[in-house]
Amino acid sequence: MAKRIIIMNFDIESKSYQAFSEIKKMQAERQLKGEQMAVVTHVNDGQHQFKINDFIDFTGNNHTSKDSMIGMLVGILGGPLGILFGWFAGSMYGASKDAKEIQEAQTVFEHVIQKIDEGQTGLLLIAEEEDNRPLNQLVMFDLGGEITRLDLEEVQQEINDENEVANEAKQSWQAKKEQHKEATSKED
Repeated sequence: MAKRIIIMNFDIESKSYQAFSEIKKMQAERQLKGEQMAVVTHVNDGQHQFKINDFIDFTGNNHTSKDSMIGMLVGILGGPLGILFGWFAGSMYGASKDAKEIQEAQTVFEHVIQKIDEGQTGLLLIAEEEDNRPLNQLVMFDLGGEITRLDLEEVQQEINDENEVANEAKQSWQAKKEQHKEATSKED
């Protein structure tokens, strides 16, 4: 039984909160083994930011939304990698010699963005399921939503890869910035 990141989206925001409440009950009834869950909104501001509206850590480790795996994922979606993906500034993306590598390493982030459109609210859940039917019943049949399941280990690897690429791109950009600064100071 592998841990998964489960992305759930609905046509109406209130259904995300209803699912959040129902999944907490499913956790209490041991229908799934949840680790963390968050209601997230893809903010409709043209900058593709994601905001965590509600969060729960089922493990008892007292994680906050910011120091959790879900917080890391949401932080990457709206953080510096958003710039590298070309969401709000092409200049840094163009400055990276690793642009092709960045494009190839986007899969989990593309899933979240495709499933939770701008202006929509959805759920992110990290859980183990012995049987996926209870969650499918709730999300797809009772609430009319969609579910995407991703392997947690693959997502963690993608987050690590994205952080590494972002650091390399940032160093490359800073080196080019320094070279430009040196070149312009020599001209003076």
